[in-house]
Amino acid sequence: MSVNSADRSGRLDVVLVKAGRTKIRYTGELLADDGTRVAVRAPWAGSGVRDFGFVRFEPGDVFTEYYWRDRWYAVKEVRSATGALKGWYCDITRPAARSGPELVVEDLDLDLWVSADGTDVRRLDEDEFADSGLTERDPGAAAAARSALDELESLARGGGLTALLA
Repeated sequence: MSVNSADRSGRLDVVLVKAGRTKIRYTGELLADDGTRVAVRAPWAGSGVRDFGFVRFEPGDVFTEYYWRDRWYAVKEVRSATGALKGWYCDITRPAARSGPELVVEDLDLDLWVSADGTDVRRLDEDEFADSGLTERDPGAAAAARSALDELESLARGGGLTALLA
């Protein structure tokens, strides 16, 4: 997939929104935008090290991130500073919206982690999702979020996650 001629600026601000507020904003390198899927590469945007127990995100890590305008998730390939694949962090989100140099994505709390070798596939933050009140406020969005998590888990367990990103 190549970057459309209108998208050759090379930079894109990614804005992750959660509960109506900006959670994080960072600038990445726009790799591609075919009108449906947007790919961005960015260094770890967090401050310091984030140790989840099953993976550590740390300065020097590089994320190649894939966002869809027609799907309820984003998939982030995580590599160490040396280029070693750590795995894939998948966020359940509303479909992404791009306006010029900005890509806005609303995080819906559910996540999925897939280790580099595919043997560790784990659902994350289901308690946060339940506590978010989305099921009551927007049952359709909540159902789409749960369906997206199921789809990603099925792809990961079946070895199809990398094909999704190809």
